[in-house]
Amino acid sequence: MAFQRAEAARFDHLPGYRWPAHYATGLPALGGMRMHYLDEGPRDAAVAWLCLHGNPTWSYVYRRMIPVFLAAGHRVVAPDMPGFGKSDKPMEVAQHSFSWHRQVLIEFVQHLNLQHIHLVVQDWGGLLGLTLPQADPARYRALLVMNTYLATAKDPLPEGFTQWRAMCRTRPDFGIGRLLLRGNPHLTEAEAAAYDAPFPDMSYRAATRAFPEMVPERADADGVAASRAAAAFWRDRWQGQSMMAIGAQDPVFTPASMDRLRLQIRGCPPAMWISDGGHFVQEHGEHIAIEALRRML
Repeated sequence: MAFQRAEAARFDHLPGYRWPAHYATGLPALGGMRMHYLDEGPRDAAVAWLCLHGNPTWSYVYRRMIPVFLAAGHRVVAPDMPGFGKSDKPMEVAQHSFSWHRQVLIEFVQHLNLQHIHLVVQDWGGLLGLTLPQADPARYRALLVMNTYLATAKDPLPEGFTQWRAMCRTRPDFGIGRLLLRGNPHLTEAEAAAYDAPFPDMSYRAATRAFPEMVPERADADGVAASRAAAAFWRDRWQGQSMMAIGAQDPVFTPASMDRLRLQIRGCPPAMWISDGGHFVQEHGEHIAIEALRRML
């Protein structure tokens, strides 16, 4: 597998992101690549928050939530998926698939032997992450779900997503920092630039080109079987606590579509609304994390 690795200096002095790097190197699915992750707090904590990012972000998107969880005495684990953040980046679009990324995450959870997991998901962190607990339900105790989607291919893709995918096809070199800044005008220029740090040039961006095309549309598409099994799991078998937080300004996963997802999660109460939050609602994450501690402990 051909891959590239961004220079470590590109990640120096990122605002709000001071945690040391850890790397998983022996996962079979990685094929010799290394995957970066944050791992903070006591290893024997009563709660382990597993925070999964989406496309085109990385673990930096959780920097506002991590300190809140750590202050409660909990463990926080936040990986960068292959192709993103400080993780190695496959050079071929074809390397990226739903099943491959899912397998990497399953192996990662097993590698760290995570227990008492509070699963935190958004965007592709949800498309993939929502399929993880059914593989090993005893590890998972709670779910915090933000603007995302369960890819069962039973309904048409959201119109906002098809527009996003069309943009990615015509402008694969779109500015990631500018995208985050447009939806989150409270960001500083330095914070927005941190989202561009993983990608020195377009040769590093196979993942950002691949992920919009990976969302399943047909019943026989990769990821649909796992997603349909996940829908049944959350509806019929889930025994843990749940919370949903919605960025109300998201043009991709609207409040109405998020409420349909909420109703598929057994016992999930009415959502927390972030009225000025967009798709990357973690940029309002302090308030969400505080509410998650209040609701789910």
